[in-house]
Amino acid sequence: QNAFLVLASYVFYAYWDWRFLGLLIGMSLLSYIAGHLLTNVNGGGIQGTSRKILLWTTIAIDLGVLGFFKYYNFFVSSFCNLFGLDASHSTLQLILPLGISFFTFQAISYVVDAYHGKLNPSIHHSAQRFNSSLIDCLLYIGFFPKLLAGPIERPSNFLPQCQQKRVFDYNLATDGCRQILWGLFKKVVVADNCATYVNAVYGDIAHQSGSTLLLAAILYTIQIYGDFSGYSDMAIGSAKLLGFKFRDNFLFPYFSRNMNEFWRRWHISLNTWFVDYVYIPLGGSRNGKARTIANTMIIFLLSGLWHGADWSFVAWGGYHGLLLVIL
Repeated sequence: QNAFLVLASYVFYAYWDWRFLGLLIGMSLLSYIAGHLLTNVNGGGIQGTSRKILLWTTIAIDLGVLGFFKYYNFFVSSFCNLFGLDASHSTLQLILPLGISFFTFQAISYVVDAYHGKLNPSIHHSAQRFNSSLIDCLLYIGFFPKLLAGPIERPSNFLPQCQQKRVFDYNLATDGCRQILWGLFKKVVVADNCATYVNAVYGDIAHQSGSTLLLAAILYTIQIYGDFSGYSDMAIGSAKLLGFKFRDNFLFPYFSRNMNEFWRRWHISLNTWFVDYVYIPLGGSRNGKARTIANTMIIFLLSGLWHGADWSFVAWGGYHGLLLVIL
C-alpha cells in the first residue's frame, strides 16, 4: 500500500514538471539517511557532537534549497535596491517548485524528531517512539494530498498510520467525500467569486471609492480563507479516502475572540510547526518577558517571509506579531 502511494504521489508531482521530482526524492532520501544515522546510535549511527553537526548540516541543506529557489532573487534584488545597484544581471530565471515550502518543513520535522529520539529503527514503537522505513519516509514527505499546500503533518501523527494495514472504511470514505465537496465549494464557489471582484478593485485602486475598497478588503478576507481552508479540506478529505486521518488545519478562525485565539485556529499545522521547531528551541516563554517578545516576533517575521518572498509579507508577519505582543 505504501509503495503504491509513493509511486502515485511521484506521478502526481511529475505531472506538473518531472524535472523537479528529483529534488523531492533527493530531499526525502537525505532526511531518511540523516534520520537513520541520528536515531540508530547503537547500530552504526553517530554519537556526541557529530549528531548535532549532522542535524544542523541537514537542516542547512534543506533551508538552502528552499532559500535558493524561493528567496534568492528577493534578497539579491533587495540588496541591489538598497545600494542603488542594477539587479538585472544578478537575478536568475528560477521556477519555484510546487509545494517546496511544505515538503521542506516536513523534511526538517523528520530529522529533528529523529534527533530527539522520536524515531525508532526497531520494529517496536510506543506513543512517543515510532519506527520508520525508507518507504514510510518517502510517503510522509511526498504524500500527494498534502504535497502542494499542506497541511504540514508531523511524523508522530503520520508514520504510525503508515505501519497499519488500511482497509476501506465506508464511514471514513463518505466523511472524506463530504469534506472534499465542502472544500471544493469554499474554493470554487466562494473564494474564486470573491476574487473576481477583489482583483478588479485592487487592479485599479486609485479610481475606487472608500466604500468600494472597504468591501474589497472584506471580500478578500473571505477569499483567502476560502482558498486556504478549502484546499486543506480537500487534502484532508482525500487522505480519508486512502485511510489516513489528518488533524484539522482551520477551525473557524474568524469567530475568534482575540488575536491569540485566531492564531490557534488559523493554519494550525503551520503555526504549531513554528512553535515546536522554532519558538520553543529559542527558549519560548521561559526566559523572561523580553525574550518571549523577541521569540514571538521572530516566528511571525519568519512566518510572513514563509508566505511570500516580499517585504509586504514580512511587514504582515511583523504586524501580527506586534498585535499578539501588545494585546
